[in-house]
This record gives sequence, C-alpha cells and structure tokens, in this order.
Amino acid sequence: MKQLTVVVLTFLCIQLSSAQINEFGLYLGGSNFIGDVGATDYIAPSQLAIGAIYKWNRSPRHSYRISLTFTELEGIDNNSDDPSRQIRGFEFNNQIIELSAGLEFTFFDFNLHQGNFVSTPYLYTGFSVAQHDNFYYNNLGETQSEDTQSYAWGIPMVIGFKAAVTPEFVLAFEVGARYTFSDELDGSVPDAVELSSRSFGNLNNNDWYTFTGVTLTYTFGKNPCYCGF
Repeated sequence: MKQLTVVVLTFLCIQLSSAQINEFGLYLGGSNFIGDVGATDYIAPSQLAIGAIYKWNRSPRHSYRISLTFTELEGIDNNSDDPSRQIRGFEFNNQIIELSAGLEFTFFDFNLHQGNFVSTPYLYTGFSVAQHDNFYYNNLGETQSEDTQSYAWGIPMVIGFKAAVTPEFVLAFEVGARYTFSDELDGSVPDAVELSSRSFGNLNNNDWYTFTGVTLTYTFGKNPCYCGF
C-alpha cells in the first residue's frame, strides 16, 4: 500500500510539475483574403482583426489553445495584378467571426515558472470555423445579399514567436493562414442552388484568408510542486 501511495503521488507531482499554467489575452492584427476576387497576395493585411485567446500550457513544449476572432474580409479586383480581374472590377466585404481550437507546439522549452526571460518560435494548427454572410453578384457586377449565413470550416496553419516580457505577460507575433473547405466567402459560389448559374472562378480551389498580428496574454495558475520522498 505504501508503494502504491508513493507511485500515485509521484505521478500527480509529475503532472503538476509540467508547468501547467493558463494564459488569457487579446489579439490585434490584420486580415487579407485569397480567393476568386481581389488580390492574391498571401500576406498583405488590409482589414482590422481583433479577438480573444486562451491557452492552457500542458507542458513547456505544447499548449491547448482556443481563440475567437472578428474581422472583415475584403476583395477588390482593381488591387490584383491579374489584368482579367482588373477589367472585371468585382469587389466585396464580408464580416466573419472565427472560432479556432487546436495545439500549439514550441521549438524550445517555454517554462513560465522559471521567473526569467524565455522565448521561442512556435507552430499552431487545429481546426477553425468562420460564420459569414452569403451573397452573389448581379448582372451589374454588384454584390446581392442572399439573406442567409453559412459556416466555413478550415485548417489554421500558424507560425509565430513569443516571449515572456514579464513574469505575468507573454507577447507574441504570428502569421497564420486558414485553408477553408468553402468557396462561398467571396460570393463566387452562391449558397442557394437556384443561383448556381452565377458561379465563377476556379471551382477546384477553395478560399483562404490570413491573419497577421500580435497577442498579449496574462498568465495565471498554480505553480508546479516539487516532490521528494
């Protein structure tokens, strides 16, 4: 029984000593759209993106993460390098609210309990879902609302760099592309079946959008325990 107690306590201490800590904070940056309307630059933030983010640092090398971000995706054909898009002259604005959750992996140990300056590059991926309005282009090339909304599921692919600027605050900069399983964000594929004749563009390529910005998070949670028998 004594040996079993030691094993259980040792296991619990290992779990607690793995630098479990919480982070909660704000995201501020910009977004840009990549699809059948507008420019095709991969990193060219043009619209404000704001949100909130929460992380649970399960170990010094990985974290569970969830975020909620609001932005307005914009596409303007006249900003494209493609002459055919410039001649067409379509443009749109589509507000989205994105929920994203997944795993963040650090290149180096990021132990917030050490009390000194720590920093590391990191990668993040998981899944995302963005709520957006549905619309199409009428005969005048203007956007026409469908008065419905849809959800664009996607895969976030993020690379960033973060540093504990104080014992309580972590500052990070990141660039993250979202590959979606939707082609409706820019109105090139209307949601309604009866409007399918108004579809255009490359139907084999889905929509992308990118966030570029910074996060500032406040850390809180229990310190690790150090057990000795």
